[in-house]
Amino acid sequence: MKSVLYPILAVFMFALFAVPIYGESSDKNIMSRTAEVDGVQLHYLTAGHGPTVILLHGYAETSRMWKPIIPLLAEKFTVIAPDLPGIGDSAIPPNGLDMKTSASRIHELVRSLGVEKARVVGHDIGLMVAYAYATQFPTETEKLVVMDAFLPGVPGWEAIYNAPNVWHFRFNGEYPEALVKGRERTYFEYFWNVFAADKTHSIPAADRKAYTEAYARPGRMRAAWAYFASWPQLAKDFAQLSQNKLTMPVLSIGGEKSLGNDLAEQMKLVATDVTVVVLKDTGHWILEERPKETTDALIKFL
Repeated sequence: MKSVLYPILAVFMFALFAVPIYGESSDKNIMSRTAEVDGVQLHYLTAGHGPTVILLHGYAETSRMWKPIIPLLAEKFTVIAPDLPGIGDSAIPPNGLDMKTSASRIHELVRSLGVEKARVVGHDIGLMVAYAYATQFPTETEKLVVMDAFLPGVPGWEAIYNAPNVWHFRFNGEYPEALVKGRERTYFEYFWNVFAADKTHSIPAADRKAYTEAYARPGRMRAAWAYFASWPQLAKDFAQLSQNKLTMPVLSIGGEKSLGNDLAEQMKLVATDVTVVVLKDTGHWILEERPKETTDALIKFL
C-alpha cells in the first residue's frame, strides 16, 4: 500500500507547490526601489537586463498594473515602472503635479540610474506623461507606446474632454474630495466597470483593493486630481509641442469600445511612423481585458 501511496503523494505535492513557487520566483525578480529626484522620493519597480523600457501607469492604478507583464519584458529588457509623482508609493511633490513636470522627473530618475536611451510606454494619464517625455527628450526616446487615452491640445481632444460620461475630468477640489473620502472604492468602481467592455473582465479584485488603499491615503486623491486640473495648460503645451512631429517608431494601441480609434487619429497627426492596434470588443483597461493580445503587441513592437 505504501509503495502505491508514496508516488501519488509525491505527484500531489509537486502539483501543490509548482505553481506558487514559480509565481513567487517571478515576483521576487521584480525589485521595489526608491530614488530621490528633484527633492522628491520616487518609487519604482525594476527587473531584467538589456535595453531600457519605462512603463507609466494611468489613473485609478499604480505601477502594480505592470506586474503581470514585467517578467516577460525582463527577459529582453531592463524594465523601470515608476509610480507617478504623488501616486502610489511615490511622494507628493510640493508643486509640479502635471504631465510635463512628471516626465522631466522620470527622465531625471532614469538618467540617475545610468540610462541614456529608453523605450517609453504609457497608459491613460501615463500616456500623456509618456508623450511629454518623448517630445521633451526625443533623442533619448527610442520608441513610444501610447495606450488608450488621448492627447489634450491635439485636434479631436475637445469632444472627448467635454463628453458627459467623462465628468470626472473636472471633478476635483474641496467638496468632491469630501464626497469621495471614505467612498474611494465606490468612486473607482465607476472607472473599472463602466470603462471596460465587460466589467467581469476588468481590474481583478485584489488589484481593486490595492488601488483603493493607495488612493485613500491622506492627500493622495488630491494629488491624483491635480493631473486632471493641469489639462487646460497641458493642452496649450501639447498644441505647441505637437508642431514638431515625433520621428521615432510609435505604437498606438487601444480598445475599440474606448479611445483606440480616436488615439490612432491623433497620433498620426503628431508622429511620422505610427503602428495602430485597435482591440475588438475591448474597453479602456486593455492590459487587463485583453492580456494576451496587448502583451503580444507590446513585445512585438518593443
